[in-house]
Amino acid sequence: MQHITNQPDSGLLLELVRMKMPFGRYKNTILCDLPVSYLEWFQRKGFPDGKLGMLLQTLYEIKLNGLEGLLKPIKNMKVG
Repeated sequence: MQHITNQPDSGLLLELVRMKMPFGRYKNTILCDLPVSYLEWFQRKGFPDGKLGMLLQTLYEIKLNGLEGLLKPIKNMKVG
């Protein structure tokens, strides 16, 4: 049985602040820097399959609910 918590997956959040959009109008833009309008477009048209789609859906929910503050400290972390 999988244990469900209310804690965000830190690995997922790290990917949102480090991974770049691999295609399209915002190619090479870090995912967390994508505009809400672009995420809304995906919401209407359909998110891509796989990991990228899951990350974009997660980011959409974060921005939709005004939780972008969760990403700022992670984005500003020094990677050692």
